[in-house]
Amino acid sequence: MQETILITGATGTVGSQVVKKLSNLNVKVRAGVHSIIKGENLKFPNVELCEIEFYNPDSLKAAFTGVDRVFMITPFSEDQVQIGKLLIDAAKAAEVKHLVKLSAAGAHTANGIQLGRWHHEVEKYLVESGLTYTILRPASFMQNFVNFYGQTIRQENKICLPIGNAKVNFVDARDIADVADYVLTSDKYFNQALYISGPEALDGEEIARCISEATGRQITFEDIPEDAARLDMQQNSMPEWLVNAMMELHQLCKAGHAATVADTTEKITGHKGHTFRDFSEQYADCFSS
Repeated sequence: MQETILITGATGTVGSQVVKKLSNLNVKVRAGVHSIIKGENLKFPNVELCEIEFYNPDSLKAAFTGVDRVFMITPFSEDQVQIGKLLIDAAKAAEVKHLVKLSAAGAHTANGIQLGRWHHEVEKYLVESGLTYTILRPASFMQNFVNFYGQTIRQENKICLPIGNAKVNFVDARDIADVADYVLTSDKYFNQALYISGPEALDGEEIARCISEATGRQITFEDIPEDAARLDMQQNSMPEWLVNAMMELHQLCKAGHAATVADTTEKITGHKGHTFRDFSEQYADCFSS
């Protein structure tokens, strides 16, 4: 009998990749979206769209009814802890067999940066819920260089980050989705937490070199002062909570605490993760003006 897998946050960077990959397997995929219109690009075989309103109990009950497994992605918002707990409660009420939470590297400790502390609180709530779970803790996404830094790369041919000469590990969201695909269709990873990284840690100049070679343009890396980075985010209308959280993340990277490499992707999927060079070549068009 086919299992039904619900993906919350299905239109996001990781969620959309998971939906796409699961649609090719012998499962029914329920793609949770904020609005059906925004989910138009998720209409793959074996995929049904489902609107989810996090603070509407009837909406959550409808989304979770008949679901065997859940891939839980919470929005990158100030209330993500509250939303995560509501989703876990809904999964428990629906007697879901297995819940996989997308967390973040460093969330294993309550003493980390704000983003990690939020994930830590939800992880703790999940473990104590009695649900069978798997926690995925990925490094920062390579796709951030398209989604957040892409405009500066396209228009100014440079990457501006306050991380000094530290090496940082970035992981391709497609590899996170591959790991999630295996975990969501297996019973082998119950009640485990898995750190997912890319195959290497690079400094800013090495990252710029990869994008340069992929695009045929000279991309440079500029280590900007923290005050300049903060001001730039504020001028781009980022809320203060997000500015503070991102500055903590940059400081963590600059201190050399974001360079850890693991072979989780290869162990679980059988293939190595994408290198930053692979990513740069395959996303080269995204860096073109």
